[in-house]
Amino acid sequence: MGQHQIVSQKLLDLIHHHADEITNNWLKDIKTNETTATYAAFDQKKLYTRAYRVYSNLGKWISRETTKEEIRHTYFELGRKRYQEGFPLSEVIQAFALTRRHLWLKVLNEGLLNTAMDLIEALELNNRVVLFFDRAVFYAAQGYEDARREAGKD
Repeated sequence: MGQHQIVSQKLLDLIHHHADEITNNWLKDIKTNETTATYAAFDQKKLYTRAYRVYSNLGKWISRETTKEEIRHTYFELGRKRYQEGFPLSEVIQAFALTRRHLWLKVLNEGLLNTAMDLIEALELNNRVVLFFDRAVFYAAQGYEDARREAGKD
């Protein structure tokens, strides 16, 4: 394993091992953020479980072995479910943005990015994370729209 992969793995391990802390920080934010009012009123244990699942499995989601089809299937269904639960699409998208934000706040606060190589690795990891979240948001929006159409709202 080259230095390049070691730093990436170190960052993924950090996220995986601190998934509980990151999830709790996200949960505090989602409960008080004015742009996610529906989430604030939703069952907090369910929200915790959902966010924790993303953080603890991030390595799988951004792996080059995970296909677009796997992401599409999972997040299309997630979008359908969020529609059925009554979440506005704007809040679903904001929840994704906050999920990504709290991930990077943890990485930045750990002080692991000390060298140029660390920064390059973090940038590559960031690119993979952004690609995953972009796909997840897109497919969730498609699922949401599909459920809305099915409900006769369009």
